[in-house]
Amino acid sequence: MTLLFLGNLGATEIVLILVVVLLLFGGKKIPELMRGLGNGIREFNDAKTNVKAQIKEGMEEKPKDGSSNSNII
Repeated sequence: MTLLFLGNLGATEIVLILVVVLLLFGGKKIPELMRGLGNGIREFNDAKTNVKAQIKEGMEEKPKDGSSNSNII
């Protein structure tokens, strides 16, 4: 697995990271952390979808005065 900022991660490194996270936060805090992460990802995806819809809507709109925007420099 290659990530932009971490380089190449193998199975051993991933397992080691998971063990460290488990030791730092404990078993009771991990579900809460994952729930928060899931909510953050969901909000990001909703915002991304809204931006895409607004861009698409803006591209489909026709100019109100009937003139073309191709004359703008």
